[in-house]
Parts: sequence; C-alpha cells; structure tokens
Amino acid sequence: MLRNLLWATSKHDVYLMQNFSVMHWNSLHRRGSEVLNVAKPIVPTEKQPGLLARPLSRVQISTMAVKDNLLVAGGFQGELICKHMKQPGVAFCSKLTTDENAITNAVDIFQNPTGSMRVMTANNDAQVRVFDIEKFACLNRFSFEWSVNNTSVSPDGKLLAVLGDSADCLIADAQSGKAVGGLKGHLDYCFSSAWHPDGRILATGNQDTTCRLWDIRNLSESLAVLKGRMGAIRAIKFTSDGRFMAMAEPADFVHIIDTQSGYAKGQEIDLFGEIAGISFSPDSEALFVGVADRTYGSVLEFNKRHYNPYQEIVF
Repeated sequence: MLRNLLWATSKHDVYLMQNFSVMHWNSLHRRGSEVLNVAKPIVPTEKQPGLLARPLSRVQISTMAVKDNLLVAGGFQGELICKHMKQPGVAFCSKLTTDENAITNAVDIFQNPTGSMRVMTANNDAQVRVFDIEKFACLNRFSFEWSVNNTSVSPDGKLLAVLGDSADCLIADAQSGKAVGGLKGHLDYCFSSAWHPDGRILATGNQDTTCRLWDIRNLSESLAVLKGRMGAIRAIKFTSDGRFMAMAEPADFVHIIDTQSGYAKGQEIDLFGEIAGISFSPDSEALFVGVADRTYGSVLEFNKRHYNPYQEIVF
C-alpha cells in the first residue's frame, strides 16, 4: 500500500485518514473534526456538461493531498475525489478507470507555468491524468509502459517525475508528457519522489531501500544514495526552505536528512507501527508523522530545535 495519508497545511493543522473519514486535527486546540466521510454515498455537486462525474460510496482511500483549500483523494478502485475545503459537499468525484487493478496510487496538486492550479493522478492502469480545478475536466492523459506509482511536478511546473513498476524513473515534459530524460541506478520498483524547492534536485524512493538524489542538470548518475533501515522508501518530503528532507519507510523508521551537509548528515526516528504519511508544516518548524497501527494509531509531532535539527514533542 502506498502511504500519503497525512498532510499538514499549517503548524497546527493536520489532515489524516481514520477508517472511512478524512479528519482535521488542530494541535493547538487538541481537537479533531470530520472533513469527509467516504463510507456514505458521495454525490458530486459540480454539474458541468460532458463531465464524467458519478456518485461513489464506501471508498477505500489509498492516497490524498491537501493544498490551497483543496482536498484530493484517490481510492483503491481507481476513484478520484475533490473537495473545496470552504464549501459543503464534494465538488467532483469519479472512477478514473474500469481496469480491474485500478488503484489510484498518488495524487498531486500543483501549479502549471501559467499559474493555473491542476490535479494530477497516477494509476495502476499505467496512465497519468491531469485535471483543471475550475471545472475538473480531464485536460491531459499520458500513457506509460508500467503502472505509475508516483508523480511529482517540479516547482516551476515544467518537469514531471514519473515513477512506477520499473527500476528506471522518467523525467517528462509536464505539458506534453513526453519523456526528456531517464534516471538509472535503482534496483527495484519506485514508490516516491520529491523536488527540492530550488527545482534542481529530485529525490526518488525505491523498493531497494534507498533514496537517490539527482541533479536535474546532469542525470547520468545520482549525486547521493541514502539507505533506509529495513524497508522501501515510501514517502519523501522537503521543508519549504529546502534545509531538511524527510523519508519514511513502510513501518517504524523516518529519516531526517540535513540537505546542507550534502545529504551526509541525518537523524533517524524510530517509531512503532505502519507509517501512514509524513508532512512538514509550511513554515518548516514541525514534522508530523501518521501511524496507522490499529492499537497505536496516532499523529506524532516533532518540532525543530534550533541548535539541533528536530526533537519530539511528547503528547
């Protein structure tokens, strides 16, 4: 299972999955509230001509993203759900594909070079789809030779990293989907990626238990290889200032790397349980980790120490 089920939109606001609900947790007030219930039937409110929206119910959410007051979630049967946070109901929902193994592996909210906001989905049907946020029309569809597990768009909106059931990752033009470069070095399937805010460094996470760093100006070889402890690197996030990078394994271990040390120095956080997601707060001051264990399910918050990278807040 792919793990991106936790997002922080401020130092105090975290969104996470709990059973069939997306919950909002405010760490200041220590209060949780339900934002979206996917156990009940969901009927989209947007009624555009030609829009392939359709009601859904009992969606098992596989991945999500929250940004600019938009919540986007993907499901195990190829579903896509989009909700404007400040509006009631769900703006758009649909099944993207009728393929049997149709899981929506990743969703991304990004800005294209003209400044328009877009939603991108990566699916097991080997397709990447791009939707506009105004009317939720499908603007583009890119096909690849393997199931796509993850995509991420560069900060300038021009390049797209495409990773999936292949040891090689692709760099594509974000407008056309045409491959413009390849990344060779990983030994197994790829699951996660993230761009440094400066747009020059791409991090990729793999089943081979490594995260590789690539300089976009020279793709011939990775500039660093970071080892996990036990498992695949399932999630990667940079702080907004680019100073730190976090990478999560499927369970028990989150690694925080100091980017200014040339990715040589880091700190390991040893937890207990499956990791549901990691997210830095936009001000780079806090790291939130979701734990999806049935007994120890929780959100852990780690705050930056200004003489040492991070320390845990004990709840």
